[in-house]
Amino acid sequence: MSYEAYKDESLGFTTRQLHAGYNPAEHYRSKAVPIYQTAVFELGDYDRCVRLFDYSEEGHSYVRFSNPTNDVLEKRIASLEGGSAALSLASGMAAISNTFLNLCNSGDQIVAVQTLYGGSTTLLSHILPDYGITCRFVEDENDIESYRKEINEHTKAIYIEALGNPGMNIVDIEKIAELAHEYGIPLVIDNTFATPYLLRPFEYGADIVCYSATKYLAGHGIAIAGLVVENGKFDYLNGRFPQFESFYDEYKNCIEPEQLKRELFTKRLRIRFLTDLGAHMTPQTAFYLMQGMETLSLRMERHTYNAQKLAEFLQAHDKIESVNYPGLEENPYHELAKKYFPKGPGAILSINVKGGREAALKLIEHVRVFGYMVNVGDAKSLIVHPASSTHFGQTVEERAKAGVYENTLRLSVGIEDVEDLIHDLEQALEYVE
Repeated sequence: MSYEAYKDESLGFTTRQLHAGYNPAEHYRSKAVPIYQTAVFELGDYDRCVRLFDYSEEGHSYVRFSNPTNDVLEKRIASLEGGSAALSLASGMAAISNTFLNLCNSGDQIVAVQTLYGGSTTLLSHILPDYGITCRFVEDENDIESYRKEINEHTKAIYIEALGNPGMNIVDIEKIAELAHEYGIPLVIDNTFATPYLLRPFEYGADIVCYSATKYLAGHGIAIAGLVVENGKFDYLNGRFPQFESFYDEYKNCIEPEQLKRELFTKRLRIRFLTDLGAHMTPQTAFYLMQGMETLSLRMERHTYNAQKLAEFLQAHDKIESVNYPGLEENPYHELAKKYFPKGPGAILSINVKGGREAALKLIEHVRVFGYMVNVGDAKSLIVHPASSTHFGQTVEERAKAGVYENTLRLSVGIEDVEDLIHDLEQALEYVE
């Protein structure tokens, strides 16, 4: 028998989500990926110890650095994204914050859209500035010139989300990537809401993809996890990133130079930040995540089908002021959705309920199938009031720029029978005056 599915990149997405990156022959022929529940590994001998610690030999010494279970996960997500390398971290915020720390030194800047997850906005506005890294927010995310005017000699990346949270706005990824490359900086994109099944950002010029893998990739709300994937094509030795040039000079005699260039962002992210800041993912979490990823394409098909049906129902309801979902023809992002999301623009939607905050909270109070919680991407449907949760602490103006108002609710549509979801909202809306 010559099993080779683990390394065959010509296989389809659903096949690779089951097989990529894992050769059972290297793990005592266990068909399931083993959980290497250990803190350390035998070094073997002095010479091998030196090779492991100067990274001239791939292997494992201490689980804060790497783990065989996580290694499979990283190879799998890199395959699904079409990237050169990936790194697993303890949470989505760890993935995002470590990405910015890897790209920036004190005095550097990030250019970002304002339609971000509240935690990302807080990181960029209030936390990183304490360490000398600032953010210039784009005034109009739909106008490419708004991005251009925020870029200067200190800019080290443009940061966007594939689908805005919670407004579900879509930006023109391809145009933004072209602009970023014009200035020699990478485009970083949070692809959490889309997953690589609905959108592969590298195909449109993105350079780094971040995930809160807690969401759709895991799919069942049981583990906190983050992932970062790099394209492998961006030139970090172009003169704008002195920290990458010194890192390359330090390791070019230990790691094959061309491989080092293809994986330069990930190698530095692991060696400089994962290793010493300690935001590692446990092997148990990596195992849970891979279990979820095995059904990713099947779940996303059902998620997006249900979301479309629910959006159409809510749009026609007389107690709903507006529905933000790019799958609706009337949505301002519908044309971009057809370009970037031919399989459907995800399963998150936000609604503005007539009657203000009290009406929105009344709806939440009476749902019986939707769970009231801040997570998204679960197989089960969820609902939340962003102004008092995910975007809590932001000013009214900041929330408005993200599409969050006192009467806004965010729905994460699950894979239940869609008729039950429609009925649940229908009966809950009867209590809204």
